[in-house]
Amino acid sequence: MDNDGYLPVDPDFFKILDDAIEKDHARIHFFNESNEVDFVKGSPIKLWTPDDFSWFLKLLGDKSVRIDRIITINGRPGPAYDEYDRFALECLTCMGGMD
Repeated sequence: MDNDGYLPVDPDFFKILDDAIEKDHARIHFFNESNEVDFVKGSPIKLWTPDDFSWFLKLLGDKSVRIDRIITINGRPGPAYDEYDRFALECLTCMGGMD
């Protein structure tokens, strides 16, 4: 997994992730490695870090999600929510060919 460009995450977000682990289920929208919006549903089992800086949420099976790329988890905004909001509203910032 590529963790280049990892952005530090608000420490309060770790509580949201811990809650998802305790509840044993998560619905996660996130930006994948291709910077496209992706979705996964599963049982989160732990948080892990390969380098004591970037963090990932491991799901049961072989899937891990980089936590700074999470848009929403169980409907709650994640660190990438503002980036997604700008991405979703991009067409509203232009005049669409109108003067």
